Amino acid sequence: MKLSYNRTKIVATMGPASAKKDVLLAMVKAGVNVCRLNFSHGRPEDHQKTIDLIREINEQYKTNIAILADLQGPKIRIGLVKDGGIHLVNGKHINITTHEAIGDENNIYITYDTFPQDVQANEIILLDDGKLQLKVIETNRKDTVLCEIIHGGILTSRKGVNLPNTKVSIPSLTEEDLTNLQFALQNDVEWIGLSFVRTGEDIVELKRIIARSGKASRVIAKVEKPEAIDNIDAIIEATDGVMVARGDLGVEMPLEEVPLLQKMIARKCRAASKPVIVATQMLESMITTPRPTRAEVNDVANSVLDGADAVMLSGETSVGEFPLIVIETMAKIVRNVEERGYPFNAPKDTTDPLHPNYLSNAVCESAVHLAQHTNAVGIVSMTGTGYTAFEISSHRPQANTYIFTPNRQLLNALSLVWGVRAFFYDELESTDKTINDVNNILIGESMIERGDVVINTASIPIIAKGKTNMLKVTVIE
Repeated sequence: MKLSYNRTKIVATMGPASAKKDVLLAMVKAGVNVCRLNFSHGRPEDHQKTIDLIREINEQYKTNIAILADLQGPKIRIGLVKDGGIHLVNGKHINITTHEAIGDENNIYITYDTFPQDVQANEIILLDDGKLQLKVIETNRKDTVLCEIIHGGILTSRKGVNLPNTKVSIPSLTEEDLTNLQFALQNDVEWIGLSFVRTGEDIVELKRIIARSGKASRVIAKVEKPEAIDNIDAIIEATDGVMVARGDLGVEMPLEEVPLLQKMIARKCRAASKPVIVATQMLESMITTPRPTRAEVNDVANSVLDGADAVMLSGETSVGEFPLIVIETMAKIVRNVEERGYPFNAPKDTTDPLHPNYLSNAVCESAVHLAQHTNAVGIVSMTGTGYTAFEISSHRPQANTYIFTPNRQLLNALSLVWGVRAFFYDELESTDKTINDVNNILIGESMIERGDVVINTASIPIIAKGKTNMLKVTVIE
């Protein structure tokens, strides 16, 4: 199957709009690399159907589409309100209660039991992505908080609540998350997204559960709270990848700070050789129209230039009217930037000489420099853990990155990583034979041709599966 190929990967959220096989297959052909399952919506049986469909496409068409299971995390919501919603009027007072009830103009229910103990007078409460704003007047510290309506409007059931100034005491993994996590792990999904991460410890705890289950899923930390920005270095160190979740981040923090935060997180992730996804409202207007706004096109292009490994679509592909056109549009924007103005081989913050992998990092960096100076068409590497792939990718080489691995789950997981194309290979007899084999596979796939220069990396002796310690410049004969 001929696939559209970008270095910057595309993550698409699954939903009713993309649930049919022919639609999903067309989206994959147009450039989707990772399918996101949003556990804030949909039933387990719907998610199971989607997982089975993605696996079926991978099997049938020899693709490596990865699955990102996105846990809801401690998302606070209001409960049900009366039919038609309630009208919140500026200046009026309203009670927020922890007792379940149908909300009206006087009382609304919140799904956060310790809310009255955690908030203080004068703190701001934002509802429905910040469209409505309340201010705390007083709390009885037991079950009720009295608020003044600052910016009113119509409030409907189950809307999200953001508390930018409040230290929230809900655990990072709720009961519902733990159930969804077990479901995702049973299905061996490649990536697990954790929402509303606050500290590195949140990630460590999730990784403990994954390890106890004997699974190899990797973790994406979703950065969307001020506390996460304060602890960003510890979070990046603990996680396998990061998502700049600009929806909640832009509500929890001043909007105007988000663009520079996006750049800062992208830079730090590249320095740590960890993939970063830029998400939320990228082509939002395309939920209902077949053409994006100019601002959206700029946003996608700038995220690519910022060094994102992947750009993500949410409602555009899950419930939008034009899921395929959205992917084609995003792929076109990405490809144009990559062909005409991408900062390949951009310097990244250097590694600490005391880092345990300093030597193999230096070999990977040298492979990228060597590829640049020899006009190599590809960097061809073997990896069992994926380490070499993440490391080479982080230097954003202009040469294509071809990764061979005996690890089938890693094959799909690498679909999220910038510029990496992964292939299955498990015959580790000798370094010379392996290099010969993998180069021949690439010739067979028409990825490289006779006369091309490629840079091969490996670990010698190959049978020991050690750290990368060898570079070879190969002219394909």
